Amino acid sequence: MIYIGVTGWGDHDSLYKNQVHARDKLKEYAGHFLIVEVDSAFYAIQPKRNSEKWVEDTPKDFQFIVKAYQGMTGHQRGEIPFESTQKMFEVFKDSLLPYMNTNKFGMALFQFPPWFNCTKENVEYLRWCKREMADIPCALEFRHQSWFMEKYRQKTIEFMKSEQWIHSICDEPQSGEGSIPVVLESTDKSKVLVRFHGRNTYGWQKKNQENWREVRYLYRYNKKELQEWAALLKNLERNCENVYVLFNNNSGGDAADNAKEMIHLLGIEYDGLAPRQLDLF
Repeated sequence: MIYIGVTGWGDHDSLYKNQVHARDKLKEYAGHFLIVEVDSAFYAIQPKRNSEKWVEDTPKDFQFIVKAYQGMTGHQRGEIPFESTQKMFEVFKDSLLPYMNTNKFGMALFQFPPWFNCTKENVEYLRWCKREMADIPCALEFRHQSWFMEKYRQKTIEFMKSEQWIHSICDEPQSGEGSIPVVLESTDKSKVLVRFHGRNTYGWQKKNQENWREVRYLYRYNKKELQEWAALLKNLERNCENVYVLFNNNSGGDAADNAKEMIHLLGIEYDGLAPRQLDLF
């Protein structure tokens, strides 16, 4: 099955035609999609009271993809706010229990930064991460091109298979070492993740400008691009039971619209969505 959604649920104005309070947006979001990425977990490990509310606000077939905390993937600037790296992982795993206890956990997403390159030290850290996460499903996303250089590409895929990492396939600007190519291989028979970051090469490169975070994902996929990817997603589905698709191109509010377009192109009608609020007129 192909599941389609977006990253976060707070900033997708096209989904909320009526005025919706922030605390109720997830309920409304779940009337459109069956998966979502909890990107807030990257900035702070979320307290269980939050995830408990979120699972209550969503229908029984809804699933969450929880982004690993930045200290776990090397994004953290300065010291981590935990007594040890192991303690940080323990707190993160504990935060996942409300999702897992209600069968609403899709996977944890470990997205590593552009400076996390293909070295022996980093390979060993990935092995350590997977041991710490044990049997919790985890997706792995690289940002440094070295992992998929010709001499390492197949080894990287085989490593993910042997360590039981779910592959996070990316569509993103091709902009030197700080981006990866599209590698259409699933490493797990049950789950594969595809994330659409847009193709704004200019915004991807301009990290020194003040508003780079706002323009980095400023891109709207056109129909031809979506049609090409619709065929690729169907091919992935032939080799993997569940394909999770997340649109992250939301600097201009395009992610939700592109996700809805993709659902239409694939002819998908999801059962089990939450009831939507009716328009006043």
